[in-house]
Amino acid sequence: MKVVFHPRFYEVYTQDPAAAPGRMEAIVKALGKDFEFVEPGSASEGDLERVHGRQHVQSVKRDPQVYEVGILAAGGAMLAADLAFDGQPAFGLIRPPGHHASPHSCWGFCYFNNIAIAIKKLVSEGKIKSTLILDFDLHYGDGTANTFHDSKSVVYFHPEGRDRETFLKEVERGFQTERPYEIIAVSAGFDRHEEDWGGLLRTEDYFTIGAWAKTYSLQRCHGRRFGVLEGGYNHSVLGKNVKRFLQGLTD
Repeated sequence: MKVVFHPRFYEVYTQDPAAAPGRMEAIVKALGKDFEFVEPGSASEGDLERVHGRQHVQSVKRDPQVYEVGILAAGGAMLAADLAFDGQPAFGLIRPPGHHASPHSCWGFCYFNNIAIAIKKLVSEGKIKSTLILDFDLHYGDGTANTFHDSKSVVYFHPEGRDRETFLKEVERGFQTERPYEIIAVSAGFDRHEEDWGGLLRTEDYFTIGAWAKTYSLQRCHGRRFGVLEGGYNHSVLGKNVKRFLQGLTD
């Protein structure tokens, strides 16, 4: 398992919970030396424009710091996807998050849709034709759904459930879709935790979700799987939640 991270993700690039000081530090500290860290490069404008309109890209550019960190986040997702395609499970420990970024707009602490950019790159290179995107963040990833709304080859799945058991059953049901997929991509938001905004999941549930992603990737798509960070805002529990997910996701 490789964790894709760049020191610039420590930067407080704006005033919102995803950019809060100490958030990335909490995760890096929890992961410690248990995982191999690798640095990404930045996405190009061409990479961004596989998903986003040029006007949207230029609008984000008006804030140079947000843009620079944003293209690093997109580059981090792309590297995680490339590693996964080559048989190495990976996690993009990146920010800003991305699943609320649509082709021509964004909100919810997001600017560019990292996971969509990563998938579009693999498709453009002829590496894959079909993808399952599991988004277990508390919030529906409208940007990802909007990006792939007319796609017959990308399944976007955002499970719901009023209680833990129902939610987890929905997660596993999503992996069992009859539609084919050649890679599993996970928008990993940890704000549904019992001590975060959602108040629902336990830390061990993230291990379970990661283990299911591993199991179904081995059954369905040669073990190809990766995740990227989305939400998760209680710094006191965020690190351990991410770590348990990665422990489930890894070999």
